[in-house]
Amino acid sequence: MNSSTVQADFLVRHTRLLMQSYARLFVAPLIDHVADDANVAALLHAPFVVVSHNVAVDPVFNYANHKALALFEFSWDEFTCLPSRLSAEPINQQDREALLASVRERGFIPNYQGIRRSKTGRRFQINNAVVWNLYDQDDVYCGQAACIKEWVFLPN
Repeated sequence: MNSSTVQADFLVRHTRLLMQSYARLFVAPLIDHVADDANVAALLHAPFVVVSHNVAVDPVFNYANHKALALFEFSWDEFTCLPSRLSAEPINQQDREALLASVRERGFIPNYQGIRRSKTGRRFQINNAVVWNLYDQDDVYCGQAACIKEWVFLPN
């Protein structure tokens, strides 16, 4: 199996995981209803940010749609090797850890606000983001995801 087939299979499975976990928690779709075979493209090209990280002790991003890659100023290959803690400035990492622990315990946070930075150091404040746990169809914990629809760039 070549790498593009592996990535395509991952995107199909992971898009399903993101959408089903979100719908299960919020009883609403993450994106407007589209045909199942169009979900990957619809989420990749959504007009808002969607990111997720895995279950590692130091979680690494494993998904970012196009809006996320543009906001964080990374390529797919760069972003999906990045420990998610590095998206926050060192001074804000303790708050980020508290948020993730709260999400892990509660299942989701509906109105998250925090400061993040891009690859080039551009700072932005996230407002009213939704952060939720990812569980597969067997109720196995698979990581966490965030949907960000509002952000404001900050002076450096």
